[in-house]
Amino acid sequence: MKNKKSIIVLGIIFLFFLGCVTHSTPTVKSTMDNIVTRMYANLTDGELESINHDFIMNNITKEEKDILAKKYWYFDVNVPVTVSIMQHQNQQQPPFWLEPSGFSKTDMIVKNELNTYSVWQKEFPAGRVELGINGFDKHRPVYFVSVGPKNKADKLELSNFFPSNQHIEIMQPGAFTYHDWDELVLTQVPESLIGNQLLTTIRGRAREAHLINAFRNTPFPSSEYPDQISLTWSDDPSTTMNIQWRTNSKVNQGQVRYWQKKQDMKTSVAEKTLIENRLLKNDRYTHRFHAKLVELEPNTTYNYTVGYNQTWSDTSEFVTGPKDDEPFSFVYFGDTHRSPHWGQLINTAFKQHPSTSFFTIGGDVVSTGLYRDDWDHWFKYGQDVLKQRPMMTTLGNHDNQDGLGAQLYLDQFEYPKNGPDFIEKERVYSFEYSNALFVMLDATAPIKDQTQWLENTLANSDKTWKFVFFHFPPYSYEEDYPVIRKQWGDMFDKYHVDMVFSGHVHYYMRSKPMYNQKPVKSPADGTIYVISISVPNGDREMPAREFVDVRFGGEPLYLSLDVNKNTLEYKTYNLAGDIKDEFKIEK
Repeated sequence: MKNKKSIIVLGIIFLFFLGCVTHSTPTVKSTMDNIVTRMYANLTDGELESINHDFIMNNITKEEKDILAKKYWYFDVNVPVTVSIMQHQNQQQPPFWLEPSGFSKTDMIVKNELNTYSVWQKEFPAGRVELGINGFDKHRPVYFVSVGPKNKADKLELSNFFPSNQHIEIMQPGAFTYHDWDELVLTQVPESLIGNQLLTTIRGRAREAHLINAFRNTPFPSSEYPDQISLTWSDDPSTTMNIQWRTNSKVNQGQVRYWQKKQDMKTSVAEKTLIENRLLKNDRYTHRFHAKLVELEPNTTYNYTVGYNQTWSDTSEFVTGPKDDEPFSFVYFGDTHRSPHWGQLINTAFKQHPSTSFFTIGGDVVSTGLYRDDWDHWFKYGQDVLKQRPMMTTLGNHDNQDGLGAQLYLDQFEYPKNGPDFIEKERVYSFEYSNALFVMLDATAPIKDQTQWLENTLANSDKTWKFVFFHFPPYSYEEDYPVIRKQWGDMFDKYHVDMVFSGHVHYYMRSKPMYNQKPVKSPADGTIYVISISVPNGDREMPAREFVDVRFGGEPLYLSLDVNKNTLEYKTYNLAGDIKDEFKIEK
């Protein structure tokens, strides 16, 4: 399941275990941090990999159990209530606190389209209701809650929620249970529960106390030597450059030294971000550095090195963008998924097209955006190119996963902060390069919150070429996105976007020029929609669709686009360097 529409419709970001909610009193996060720290100090790798529920319960304190049983989910009620917990029947180990805290298992069941839940109930007086973790095993269908007044005549009011951005539905068939999947709706609800207040949750909450089969190693741990060096833009590509890199947590300062040939060296101080991935056994903490170089000369080659004190990287180079409408080229990748195939692809693309100005990715940059070791793979595979050319990306559902937000994605890059007010900065942005506008949208966030900004951005651009990037394809065989086609497609029609780049469905497709959701004769009359993929994928029979011009699967691909004044040349290549698709637009 891709879980896309709920993310698009709701866009509710929870920041539970990521540590963005802090309190002076113990929380589930701080408690789990302490438990993991103690385990690292006292257990071998083999013991960490073999821990089970009983072991955990025998090796955490009474105080820790109390926090895990009461501080995961809580709220106030104004009248006596019956609280019902819908616990997934296939969960091998029910929440440890459920029965000891006074909940009783009933004969009732609740069903949605995929799962069956047992119903546990407990009566609470007016006041605070406190509930505990789902478990230590990352069981994805986490429990959800309904609350009803004990006295049917009472008017129930719920308040003072933790987490604070609680969504409430009416408990009835058709209601959804998870913020990150509103397509998964209830199909069977006992009569006595219908009309209760339903507290939805996110499947990502299963990760908050994850310990069983949870610990990982990265094959590419950090050190005092700077690595994962990459380039992006957050401002004018002709006069600025952002440089990012990683070290271990022992290195507390970073700088960039940069220079033009035969000119004096300059220095820029970097900002530091501490990144924690607590289940990463061999590299829990790292530092990521970000430096922005300004007042650069357009269309100029610079050498640079990053580091501090006595430890510096090898010298690399970058080229600033042109100030005027000069020819340029860029490369597009579909889903890269931290795959070594993508590593081969980006290195092949750069070798075959060394004049490429920058690279783009249409989401699903990695496979599990919450795992820093996924990012370690991605940077390792692309390291030789990422330090020489800027990489401009968009978010996919794998980067913004399980309703837990995209902070780790945002930690890696520095992008323009010129996006819409209602979306976290750098998730949606635009930039101009030569005579082209590039618009990077976030299809995992609410579509409507980006539409007005999209229209303003397109309307205020006088660039010859307009390109838009986002993850979920408006036109595809497998999944339908009518909201995107309508709200964003109307903008593409109105302001004549030349091409839209997407991924997600793991095959290659180029549409005919489309206008008002219908094919038209010429690119001058409509928008071309492209889907691509950067990892191996299976080919399969697909029915004819009126919007399709070219479609195939089976191998990793990259797209190279050369823009020269009013001419665009587009070619799709495989790893062998064979041209799989091509066309030309002249304005």
